[in-house]
Amino acid sequence: MTRLLIKWFIKDHTETKLPSVREAYGRLGSTIGILANLLLCTTKIGVGFLFHSIAILADGFNNLSDAGSSIVTLVGFKLSSKPADEDHPFGHARIEYISGLIISFIIFILGFELIKSSINKILHPDPIAITSPMIFVLVFSILLKLWLSYFNHKLGKIINSSTLKATAVDSRNDVVATSAILIAMIIAYFTNIQLDGYMGVFVGLFILYSGYGILKDTTSPLLGQAPDAELVRELGYSLLSYNGILGFHDLVLHSYGPNQYFASVHVEVSSEEALLSCHDKLDIIERDFKANFNVDLVIHPDPVVISDPETMALRYKVSQLIQTLHPNLSLHDFRVVLGTTHTNLIFDVAVPAGFKTSPKDLAAQIDALVKTIDNTYYTVITVDMNYTSTSISSESKV
Repeated sequence: MTRLLIKWFIKDHTETKLPSVREAYGRLGSTIGILANLLLCTTKIGVGFLFHSIAILADGFNNLSDAGSSIVTLVGFKLSSKPADEDHPFGHARIEYISGLIISFIIFILGFELIKSSINKILHPDPIAITSPMIFVLVFSILLKLWLSYFNHKLGKIINSSTLKATAVDSRNDVVATSAILIAMIIAYFTNIQLDGYMGVFVGLFILYSGYGILKDTTSPLLGQAPDAELVRELGYSLLSYNGILGFHDLVLHSYGPNQYFASVHVEVSSEEALLSCHDKLDIIERDFKANFNVDLVIHPDPVVISDPETMALRYKVSQLIQTLHPNLSLHDFRVVLGTTHTNLIFDVAVPAGFKTSPKDLAAQIDALVKTIDNTYYTVITVDMNYTSTSISSESKV
């Protein structure tokens, strides 16, 4: 059914990198969510009022918040598809994250209110009779929410949308909460133990937990989370596939919304290559990355001397020694300056985020290792940050 809905309502549904197609996916998911949650909300609130069940009422208001969340998502996708303008030259795609943030705040407010009402029901219990309409609406809600969870997860996976994925998780959480209420109803029916208020508290706590999860998922990209490791590997393999690209380092990816990346990277090229030829090749790579990955890439070339076997052999030895300190350390911009009494080895070492050793101590450790090759080698080391994690070695072709 999900595939049919996508084909019926989304034109060019396979072109998921286009802002208009992303908006169409978001509009479809939001519209279905609004209709489904309004249906569940009206039926549960009606049944809850009719049979004096605070737990079903709480679940109904939870569905009302889900409908409101879907409206926020709908508006968010609409605004995020707006093209870049003078005030926002990188586009408006991050609005999608902001809409998720608003959803989490709505969920928090609702969760606290429901817990307060449920505690009042525990302190002033009002026995309720279990009826077939109550059981029916709960079972129907579980089945519909299971489908909604699958539906939104599928859409979110297709367009890589954290907002739709968060909506899918929220629907799955609703299944658990509604199932707990149904179990409490069955227990009350057979034992006359009234758990309605306690289930209301449980649903409220579950709503708060759901809101926290959505808050975490939406604030991480706004703060600047690490790029997807698989994307980094794809970019790295692609860079190394071009003739004349000997290695790369200092790859930095900035996200301005889902699938909206701006990047910079240093690539190592032969120092003997003609400047115009090198410039032409880097232009081609930048255009290819925009077409293949939707990444606006800026490349800085670093010339490397590859005609001197001794320099290349020494570079390899130093690189291997550095790797003994930590497998994620990498070397680049390696140069050798010969002298009569000593030789300077000048290079940069990139460290991963969260690396504990200070730059001063790391440089001292590397210098000690280099002197095991020859004690007349002096090192001039710059320690810089590696902002991305990749299993591809920048030493693979040099």
